[in-house]
Amino acid sequence: MPTTTEDATATVLYCIDPLNDRRVDAHFAAEARQLRAAGGRVLLVDHDALLAGDAERALARVPDGAGAVWYRGWMVPADRYGALDAALRRRGGRLAVTAQEYRRAHELPGWYGTFADLTPATAWLPAEPGRTPDPLRLTALAAGLPPGAAVVKDYVKSRKHEWDEACYVPDLGDEDALHRVVGRFVALQEEFLAGGVVLRAFEDFVAPLTEAGAAAAEVRVWWRDASPRLVTAHPDSPVAEVVTPDLAPVRAAVEALGCPFVTTDLALRADGVWRVVEVGDGQVSDLRHGADLDAFVRILAAGQAPLRTPSASGTTPP
Repeated sequence: MPTTTEDATATVLYCIDPLNDRRVDAHFAAEARQLRAAGGRVLLVDHDALLAGDAERALARVPDGAGAVWYRGWMVPADRYGALDAALRRRGGRLAVTAQEYRRAHELPGWYGTFADLTPATAWLPAEPGRTPDPLRLTALAAGLPPGAAVVKDYVKSRKHEWDEACYVPDLGDEDALHRVVGRFVALQEEFLAGGVVLRAFEDFVAPLTEAGAAAAEVRVWWRDASPRLVTAHPDSPVAEVVTPDLAPVRAAVEALGCPFVTTDLALRADGVWRVVEVGDGQVSDLRHGADLDAFVRILAAGQAPLRTPSASGTTPP
């Protein structure tokens, strides 16, 4: 396996394989191997214990004095991430992304204001898991958006695979439909509802054609310290090749957000304008299968590297 041209000085906390607590979770195993091959350090964190509220047990395999570390694994609620950072600090370590930075990039209310001109109009209200907001509050929330269709999500995720049932509202003026879709979304999210209910104005996106003539979907841009370091297809994209948009307006927003490791998902609107459809903390953003792991490891390393974009095969050119 090739290594990077510069040492990867990063220490990364990877999620433990739930079937073997001495191994990295299979979803991240290839990435962890690449990090080790490049000189990085891999440590293990128990994601299940962290979600259960036991950050100390989650770090049972992490030695004291670990220093600054990245987390790389499954999504973690912002409060659990904060608990992980606090537990690390008691051991002489710390997360490279602070708890405040993580929440700002991970949850929509943290990043929306910075990206408001680049992303669909959005409104939200706090809600507890299992409790659908009152219909009057939902109607008032919808009134603050442009008339027409909308998408329902929470502060972090949507249920786009249950599009008609729990994601898409054809007309915000239809109060019954709005309450029904939001109610179903809240029910399906169960205890995993993150923060509250979000309504996003629906925008019609299209799939631009790549140089090879394939229809590309969303583009995921990986930013380190406000610099675009890697461009990949979205994990759900049917093709690996991407059409890279002009990133200058997005870069300005990422700089203003002020978080060290961020992803932005972009899609092409039917009128030819690229729009930011999602922002995330890079530590918990999924990397498309077949993406250039060497280029990804460089993002976590101390050195700088140029922007890399995938070829039709899903890897980046030399």
